[in-house]
This record gives sequence, structure tokens and C-alpha cells, in this order.
Amino acid sequence: MPAPKELDPSASLAALYGTKLRKLRVRAGLTQRQLGDKVPIAHSRIAQFELGNETPPEDVNGKLDVLLDADGDLVDLWGHTKRTPYPDWARKFMAYEARACAMHKYMAHSVPGLLQTESYARELLRLGLPWCMSEEIDEAVAARMERQALLQSERPPLLWVVLDEAVIRRPVGGNVVMRDQLTRLMKAAMTPRVEVQILPFAAGAHSAMGGSLTVLSFESGPDVAYLEADHSGELVEDRAMVAKHSYRYDLVHAQGLSPEASTALIQKAMKEFGT
Repeated sequence: MPAPKELDPSASLAALYGTKLRKLRVRAGLTQRQLGDKVPIAHSRIAQFELGNETPPEDVNGKLDVLLDADGDLVDLWGHTKRTPYPDWARKFMAYEARACAMHKYMAHSVPGLLQTESYARELLRLGLPWCMSEEIDEAVAARMERQALLQSERPPLLWVVLDEAVIRRPVGGNVVMRDQLTRLMKAAMTPRVEVQILPFAAGAHSAMGGSLTVLSFESGPDVAYLEADHSGELVEDRAMVAKHSYRYDLVHAQGLSPEASTALIQKAMKEFGT
């Protein structure tokens, strides 16, 4: 049997919770499967809790506290963990995002959160977090919608988005959801300080094929870059590396369709999803 994955309790509150849960489970002499049977939930959920990938629902956490004789420690720690709907790796980026004067984004797989409809966001989160309960998805959707207030502020940032063509072609949530999402994109593209470009399949290979990329600029202070993958992200603050990622974005930007041609392609995709 492989050794359990090492945990870093300083990585996040969810990781601290997972470390505590594992210690309590081991102290009780239980395997993940045995503890899962006692709750009862699948042992794979216990594994996700311990790895910090998921926070248990409140009722499950209460059962774990009793079963492991935690004397309320898990209940208290759960409360701190649930106060934020975002993982630690995303919060520092969002703090930067909130004060940026310009955002340049290349999105490989989905519409950026700042331009998502509620239905589209819900479907992405439901599919991407299949272990989460419906109430957890609701909280994550609400938090994502709240972030969109950035674009309605008195001094909204410039938002320039380059979307891979796959973003407007791959159906998410069915025709109605996609049609509404593409309509939202079209409306956003017609507002001041928002530009939307499509990087067409015909452009071929490009410099940002590894995943989504954001470069944030500020009225004072150096730019930062953010590399985003599935449920993980890397904030890049080193100036030399930020310059390299900014160059990658510029190359993608140059390969994209003009805003006018992009709008025409979005309209074509909308028709393909029905009227």
C-alpha cells in the first residue's frame, strides 16, 4: 500500500482541517473506509477531506467530530474554513484583481468568471466539483456572481479577454444555457472598457496552450501574472517571469480575430445553439 500523501497544514485552512482530521482518524485506529462506513459516506470523500480538496457539509462534519471524539475541534475549525468560499491559492489573486486597472486574459476552456451567467457558472462548478453538495455549489456560484461587481464599479478596470474558439463551441449546460452565456458575452463586448476576441481553431498551435493566463496591471506597482488550471492556480510576481507571460499573452492576442470578426463568430455560434 502506498504511503499517504504528505500534508502541509500551513497551505490553507482546508489543508489544516484535513491534517487534523487525519490525525484524529489515525488516533482512533480507523481506515478511511471504516470511518466513511460509520458516517456513512464514501471513503473517497474522507480522502478528499483529508487532502484539503473538499470541506465536508456541516452535518457530516458534526458526525466526524463525534465519531472521532474531537471535542468540538472539528466543528470550530470547520467554521473558520467555511467563512471563505475560495481556496487560499485563489484569494491572493482576487485581492490583486480587485485593485487592477487592466486585466488581460486568455481563457482556454471557459468564459472568465467576471463574464459568466449564473446558469453557466453553476454548470461549470457542478461538473468541476462533483464531490460537492448542492448547497456548496450554491455558495460558490453566489461568490462568483458577487465578484462581477468589479465591472460595475465607478472606475471599472479594462478587461480584454481572448477566448479559445472551444469556449464558444463546447456546449455547457445545454443550448439554452450556452445561448444565454453567448448573449452575455455579446453585451459585455459592446460596453466600454471590455473587449472580447476569439482565438480561432484555424490559428493552430500557440504560445498559451498550457492553460489559461491572466496579466493584471495597476496604477502603481508592477504587473502580476496568474496561471490557472483545473482547481489550482499559480500567482507569478517575479518581474522577469511576468514579462515572459505577458509576451505569451501578446502573441495569443496577435493571433486572435479582430473584435468585430470575433463578434461575428460568436453570433454564428449562437445560431448553432438555436434561437
